Amino acid sequence: MSPSLLDALAAARPRVVDLAQPLRDGMPCSPTHPGFHLALARRHGDVARPDGMTGAHELLVLGGHVGTHMDALSHVAVDGRFHGGAPAVVENGRYRSHGIDEVAPLVCRGVLVDVPARRGVARLAPGEPVTAEDLADSDIREGDVVLIRTGWAQLWEDANAYVGGESGVPGLTADGAEQLAAAGVAAVGADTIALEHIPAGAGLARLPVHRILLHEHGINLIEVLNLEPLAETGAREFVFVGAPLPVVGATGAPIRPLALVEQR
Repeated sequence: MSPSLLDALAAARPRVVDLAQPLRDGMPCSPTHPGFHLALARRHGDVARPDGMTGAHELLVLGGHVGTHMDALSHVAVDGRFHGGAPAVVENGRYRSHGIDEVAPLVCRGVLVDVPARRGVARLAPGEPVTAEDLADSDIREGDVVLIRTGWAQLWEDANAYVGGESGVPGLTADGAEQLAAAGVAAVGADTIALEHIPAGAGLARLPVHRILLHEHGINLIEVLNLEPLAETGAREFVFVGAPLPVVGATGAPIRPLALVEQR
């Protein structure tokens, strides 16, 4: 009998690296999206039970684009139409098509493009571009999930610096996005608030990379990743596992991506 997939995975004993940022009150959040809040709806002791056992639960409030999340194709429309030409029609308070619930779970090859390592720095400067040239030496193939490290996750504890409203944020430029689209990648992710290059003072008024990848090529984006633990492994390719919450008709949703890295 040939070895099963489960047997092969057990034999490989990969290291599992969590690529998600933790969700908590006060975490960095784009000023255009509602932030994260947790409130205990029932605490232990609110209701007494004869056997002494108690239960507790909470209410979560957050935008679909807060924390580590995936953008659905309905996140961007041009002239009132989504990728492929479908009209941006709202039904029952949500978009009729191209919602995050239409995204299939991803289990595929992942590629880390570690730009600071290439440039010999700890992290990129505010507003520093990541161009097609930065992607040129990476072995990127059709169907890959490509994750771009800028080192920006190091600023996670400083919300103002991480969002970079005045200073700008490093990220992917339009020529880099075109190169990834031409390669036929499945998704593109980064460790910043909006994935793409945000010059100082520019804000989020113009997002060409979102237009290129989401609208023109139907490629989902993953934002607010924590790529520091993955970079520390030295791995540049890995098995990527991730699935966004299937919120019907939503323009984005939280995702907890994992990288399965070969043990060294």
